[in-house]
Amino acid sequence: MASPGVRARITALRQEIVRHDHAYYVLDAPTVPDAEYDRLFRELQTLETEHPELVTPDSPTRRVGGTPLDAFPKVRHAVPMLSIRTETDTEATGAQAFDARVRKELGLAETDPPVEYAAELKFDGLAINLRYEHGVLVQAATRGDGETGEDVTQNIRTVHAIPLRLNIAPPPAVLEVRGEVFMRRDDFERYNARQRDAGKPTLVNPRNGAAGSIRQLDPKLAAQRPLSFFAYGLGEVQGWQPVPATHSATLDALAALGVPVCAERITGLGAAALVAFHDDIAARRDQLPFDIDGVVYKVNRVDLQRELGFVSREPRWAVAHKYPAQEQLTTVLGIEVQVGRTGALTPVARLAPVFVGGVTVTNATLHNQDEIDRKDVRVGDTVIVRRAGDVIPEVVAVVTDRRPQPEPPRFDLLQRYPVCPECGSHVVRLEGEAAARCTGGLVCPAQRKQALLHFASRRAMDIEGLGDKLGEQLVDRGLVHTPADVYGLELDTLAGLERMAEKSAANLLAAIETSKATTLARFIFALGIRNVGETTAKDLAKHFGGLDRLIAATEAELLAVRDVGPIVAQSILQFFAEPHNLDVVRKLRAAGVHWTESTGMQQLAGILAGKTLVLTGTLPTLARDAAKDMIEAAGGKVAGSVSKKTDYVVAGLEAGSKLVKAQELGVTLLDEAGLLSLLASDNKSGQHALDF
Repeated sequence: MASPGVRARITALRQEIVRHDHAYYVLDAPTVPDAEYDRLFRELQTLETEHPELVTPDSPTRRVGGTPLDAFPKVRHAVPMLSIRTETDTEATGAQAFDARVRKELGLAETDPPVEYAAELKFDGLAINLRYEHGVLVQAATRGDGETGEDVTQNIRTVHAIPLRLNIAPPPAVLEVRGEVFMRRDDFERYNARQRDAGKPTLVNPRNGAAGSIRQLDPKLAAQRPLSFFAYGLGEVQGWQPVPATHSATLDALAALGVPVCAERITGLGAAALVAFHDDIAARRDQLPFDIDGVVYKVNRVDLQRELGFVSREPRWAVAHKYPAQEQLTTVLGIEVQVGRTGALTPVARLAPVFVGGVTVTNATLHNQDEIDRKDVRVGDTVIVRRAGDVIPEVVAVVTDRRPQPEPPRFDLLQRYPVCPECGSHVVRLEGEAAARCTGGLVCPAQRKQALLHFASRRAMDIEGLGDKLGEQLVDRGLVHTPADVYGLELDTLAGLERMAEKSAANLLAAIETSKATTLARFIFALGIRNVGETTAKDLAKHFGGLDRLIAATEAELLAVRDVGPIVAQSILQFFAEPHNLDVVRKLRAAGVHWTESTGMQQLAGILAGKTLVLTGTLPTLARDAAKDMIEAAGGKVAGSVSKKTDYVVAGLEAGSKLVKAQELGVTLLDEAGLLSLLASDNKSGQHALDF
């Protein structure tokens, strides 16, 4: 049993070391010599070794790394880590366009006051979610796909800039801090110098150094890498009062808790403030101690952020404004194509090696035929190459004065590749689309992994347990060529795969068997037809009622479906015109995949057929998704914004600008009771119109 004196000394040592860590790693202002810091640290280690019962998860000694991992467990984010839109216009007009969009969405007139924004840097590292429970760091996870990331807690504990305990009393039950792990340029150079002196591999650039360090399976290796951290937002929050009312106040509050926050940030009014910040940082970009690839603008007030909401899983209230990337000259040695996971044929320039943005580039994307034609890129040309977004190399322009003579011929993608080089299916370019695509979505080797993962995803066939790692193994080992092969997998085969055992294999087979009973809408969505999302799949299922009727549909019949235009119709026609795809559909049905069919909406129409509704505010008992499902089941469509074409606006508590716009346009207003009454009746007599 440790004496009170030992307990007090351990507490004092921890507090002192935490203060020194914050001064050194966050404030960049060391308070003691390294030798004194090392002495304090060794004393704490000794006392904890002698009294292991006093070791706590937030002790500074826990930063040295733990035992190596076999893999990173998956973490489902309580609040999705969504990406933000990128503004590629690197001029002042990019900031002005964002301000104009925000004002339009908020319904502001030219005479209304300017919007207040927060502007900060866009760090070039790895996005991380830090979960603190009752003030103690309990979990750290990568962004992943936004919904699910990887648990990298052991590695994050080695980052001295990240506090293991928040400086707050009493601490909130849950506080998730989101930010970027990055590597400073000077730390990067010092680390590489040590590696070169020891004859060991060096890091390519700071960004890859940061991402690679956090994804090391051995935390002790991660602990050797010099990493930093800046917070830029929040995830889940429980019991933190008062919650800051602005983004800038949130960052100030996090800094007060001991969380590192970058000082290079401002708040300002209107587009002029954003342009000034963008220009100021651009002028000082090379002098910053770390790499950035742009700045980020956010509407400062949190209530306005809620009102603006999201579009396509990106917030309307934020944007990343990029800077021009580094550029170099090189020569095009050839032009080939790569078939992507979605079937797009991307032309790629094979280049004479050139060092750009910290890496040697030998290939660069040409994007599509339109870009090749616009830039007039030909084999043998001298071209300007840059790393777009400092990540993906691209050909910017041709130096025509250096073009070889006689002039090389122009490149025609469809002429060179009438069929897919991977599977032999037809290559088409639909009207209005920039990319040429392979039509063999279910059979193309290049699309196999994407097709399989999409097919098994939660909103499609919902095969629990068939995720990224397993999907890659099934495809790489030749066990699955099309989604139909999933239904022929056997227990022994699955149990023999990496990270699989007989129990998990049996669970997967049970999930595969369960997935056979599905709905027509889910099955259509699972096929991965280009431009056919979840909502369109539901519309197609309701309209045709049966798969055979959909397969046999003409373009005119497809265009009769709600929200199906010429591009979507052509995508469906091209998909079902490919014999390979029809063969996979036949095999899936033969394997027992089934659903209940109906006569379709040509004969059956719901009460809300052809009607468009908008939901705003919080309904008393109905969740937003539940209300949406009920409306769609009655044949209605739920839109995200109010227009002259809106038939009803269903308003709950704290309804915002959508309610105001509905009143201006004279749109019929309903409360929850009115919606339920409308859904339950065959006429409009039971409506509860709102009196605002």
